[in-house]
Amino acid sequence: MSPVLPKKSMTEEDIKLQYITPAVTSKWSRGKITMETQITDGKINLRGNMVFREKPKRADYLLYLSANNPIAVIEAKDNNHTVSHGLQQAMEYARMLDLPFAFSSNGDGFAEHDFLTGTEREFGLDEFPTEAELTARFKQESVLSPEQEAAIDQPYYTSQNTYPPRYYQRIAINRTVDAIAQGQQRLLLVMATGTGKTYTAFQIVYRLLKSGMKRKVLYLADRNILVDQSIQQDFAPLEKVTHKINVAKDDPSTITSHQVYFSLYQQLVGDDDQEHFSELFSPDFFDLIIVDECHRGSAKEESRWRRILEYFSNATQIGMTATPKETKYISNLSYFGDPVYTYSLKEGIDDGFLAPFKVINIMTDIGDGWRPRKGQRDIYGNEIPDRIYTNSDYDYTIIIEDRIQQVAAEITSYLKSTDRMSKTIVFCANEDSAERMRVALVNLNSDMVKKNPDYVVRITGSDTYGKSKLKYFISTSSEGPVIATTSELLSTGADCKMVKLIALDKMIGSMTEFKQIIGRGTRLREKEGKTHFAVMDFRNVTRLFADPDWDGPLEIDPNFGTEKPHKPSRPEDGKPPVVDPPVSGPTPIVDRNGCKVTIVHKTVSIYDANGKLLRQESIVDYTKENVRGEYASLDNFIRQWSAQDKKTAIRDLLRERGIDLEAMKAEQNMADVDDFDFICHVAFDKKPLTRRERANNVKKRDFLSKYSGAAREVLEALLDKYMNTGIYEIEKTEVLKLDPFMKMGKPAKIASYFGGKEGYLKAVKELEDEIYAS
Repeated sequence: MSPVLPKKSMTEEDIKLQYITPAVTSKWSRGKITMETQITDGKINLRGNMVFREKPKRADYLLYLSANNPIAVIEAKDNNHTVSHGLQQAMEYARMLDLPFAFSSNGDGFAEHDFLTGTEREFGLDEFPTEAELTARFKQESVLSPEQEAAIDQPYYTSQNTYPPRYYQRIAINRTVDAIAQGQQRLLLVMATGTGKTYTAFQIVYRLLKSGMKRKVLYLADRNILVDQSIQQDFAPLEKVTHKINVAKDDPSTITSHQVYFSLYQQLVGDDDQEHFSELFSPDFFDLIIVDECHRGSAKEESRWRRILEYFSNATQIGMTATPKETKYISNLSYFGDPVYTYSLKEGIDDGFLAPFKVINIMTDIGDGWRPRKGQRDIYGNEIPDRIYTNSDYDYTIIIEDRIQQVAAEITSYLKSTDRMSKTIVFCANEDSAERMRVALVNLNSDMVKKNPDYVVRITGSDTYGKSKLKYFISTSSEGPVIATTSELLSTGADCKMVKLIALDKMIGSMTEFKQIIGRGTRLREKEGKTHFAVMDFRNVTRLFADPDWDGPLEIDPNFGTEKPHKPSRPEDGKPPVVDPPVSGPTPIVDRNGCKVTIVHKTVSIYDANGKLLRQESIVDYTKENVRGEYASLDNFIRQWSAQDKKTAIRDLLRERGIDLEAMKAEQNMADVDDFDFICHVAFDKKPLTRRERANNVKKRDFLSKYSGAAREVLEALLDKYMNTGIYEIEKTEVLKLDPFMKMGKPAKIASYFGGKEGYLKAVKELEDEIYAS
């Protein structure tokens, strides 16, 4: 039976159903075809103070060699387009998904782009290559070894509790397994924080063990929490064959019975510089070593990492990092080689797998410089050395108590205006300043600390109590701690899924450290309410977004290893000063009497995934600009507000511009102010009235006296409703179905008090006009 519609009248879905799908399924088994396959989650955008997702990218058809190896993508178009019209889009998806073939079709035939040969062709609808033909072309043109072919057929680990790899994880796994099958011994995987490096490592290990390519695996990290997280979470399916190395307890004669070993490198090379790894294992014991977060020193010639890796030099070694390091002194690129795959922070945010962020820059009046008065003394009675102190000095060479108080007050104010339970990390100059910040935040949040003494906790390397709370801080279900003050400990590794605010109150000169710190907030948890995060910067360190290295290319430094590190005697721009211990007395501390600090300027900046500044704005200024752009003058705004039958139209217009009036009012403690007054206040500098004040003015002007009996009772109830909930509620006729109106009768009965529905609506409009009468 021929289709009921002419081909040119068919939608894209009709073309797929009637022509493309039959052509493909006649040559391929249905089990190796997926349709409308979602590739990305859709980028999350921040506009004003609103958040929305773009549409995810979807492939019309994906064809598979095996469960973990898609081989081709097909993009469909309706018949009003040419056969090859969708080919460039198909090619974009193929490049993204690491596929060798891209096809497009409009229902008349197919166009093909072959990435292996660089050629294109068109052919008829009934000439689509069979599964066997396309597979044979792929294997012939790729020149696959038997080991590579075996690796392709080895499936991922799957279960009800394990999600299938995302497209970039699949590519990372496949490329790594393929490279190992080809005999490559040193590999580097670069994946942004929050994109699932450990899960990717687990799938690589699983496939290599199951295929028999590897038998004994060592997973190295430098923090206990990283090891424990890996064992308990991503590597849980292998729990029967895993072992966490304990040098003090392990018996060399029995330790060899496991398959996957986890260890801290500090365990294998002790503080006594003893090489415990050689006491437990022979040099050829491991055939695969994975180095987690390898940027933290694995490539330093003198490091403990390197000694372990060189001892087990016959093993295949995979370095995993979010931030590849390449300087004159450190290079994991020189050791591991160029990355087999890179998935950047930019790509993660663009794809909607990572959370976008806004930056709130806060300037104090002493940020650019404070100089003590002649002969001024600190709280110890010592004279303060006379020079100009800046952000590079505070908490490093001098402690300004009121500055710490103002930073803590800004953090507290932000949390009060958004969510007091937002997980927050405050990065401080050192452990001492982290403790001072903890005390300041405790006192400013005493109401929350009263309910939970661990609301604010210092989590630093030497703080045993704080470190014991780390697992609760990173938990998605635990209510405390909510605020963690730290200096270094939380900058890397810890999986802080729910962090919504990162406060920067330390100088950061290293791009690696900066990326790691920003990475603490990039994990998405939409079901728990986290769609983005904020960075609050008190030292102007977010200027590093403008650095070309923010998401720049990887380059091998030809001078690597030829020079010794040199410590500057004076602070470099953006780096904490290298300070000799004071000759006498402690670091100067200046109290509020000696230096009072005020916040002088705040801006909100939105960056794209490249770190490029999209805009810098105060939300208030942004609102003012948009309202004035729409209404030009106060008189014009008032005229348009009054003329609107439904005031919601103006609220909705502002929402389209990314302005959420309710959220803004809450931030400025003006929730009881009418939207009309709030707009006039923000955009035209008018003193706002509360809804209660406007309602009382209506009563004073005796507007209601023109009505009597039940009609007056209804209008009085509407005025009370306005006072409590705002103008939008009384505009809705549905309000008559709520208390106290239900007691007055059904909506039709209430309307009859005004001579019918038109009379009721006229009375409500008059009431609105009276509410907004000047």
